[in-house]
Amino acid sequence: MIDLPWNFAAIPQYFLRFFPAALMTLQITALGIFVGLGLGFVAGMMRLSTYKLISLPSHFYIWVIRGTPLLLQLFIIYYGLAVIVSIPRLPAAVIALGIHNGAYIAEIFRGAVQSIERGQREAALSLGMTSWQSMKRIILPQAFRRAIPPLGNQFIIALKDSSLASTIAVRELLLRTRQVGSSQFMMMEMLIIAAVYYLMLTSVLTLITNRIEKNLSKSDRRN
Repeated sequence: MIDLPWNFAAIPQYFLRFFPAALMTLQITALGIFVGLGLGFVAGMMRLSTYKLISLPSHFYIWVIRGTPLLLQLFIIYYGLAVIVSIPRLPAAVIALGIHNGAYIAEIFRGAVQSIERGQREAALSLGMTSWQSMKRIILPQAFRRAIPPLGNQFIIALKDSSLASTIAVRELLLRTRQVGSSQFMMMEMLIIAAVYYLMLTSVLTLITNRIEKNLSKSDRRN
């Protein structure tokens, strides 16, 4: 029998010790998603504008953020801006994650709005609605429904990207894993615990988005 160098029996002993770090990961993710949704919606609507003065800043924001790594953006916010303003670790991680996700969410919203048939907007205008009323009452409700699946995928990506907060010493799941693994000389065992937590969190997010998508599809059929 092969004598493995790992002590897998220690995993249950240490599993609950990672719970506070998992909550921190969830907190960073939730706040980052909240910021990203706000930025993404505004940037997505600006991107749809026919006025270049409005659409160009949004296009530039999306181009810069999607063209550079999240880790670089996090370092710029935490280390690069330190000469101007000192941002604590947790807010820096949330801001970086929110700005990063906002660029991708903006494209999700833009694509969802553009997927709505143009005839629906024209019909709303012919009924006397303004452009904003047709967008608010007709286009956006349908666009939000179509955006749910890609938004769910983006939320899962955001959860996994939150691990980069460990690079600026935010006490989230990956940093806790490295600390305990190094101090107890059980890196593989601690990595397995982290993997289980990430799988649990991503599974919950997937279930939530699937449930929302199913409920929306049921309401559409009733209508």
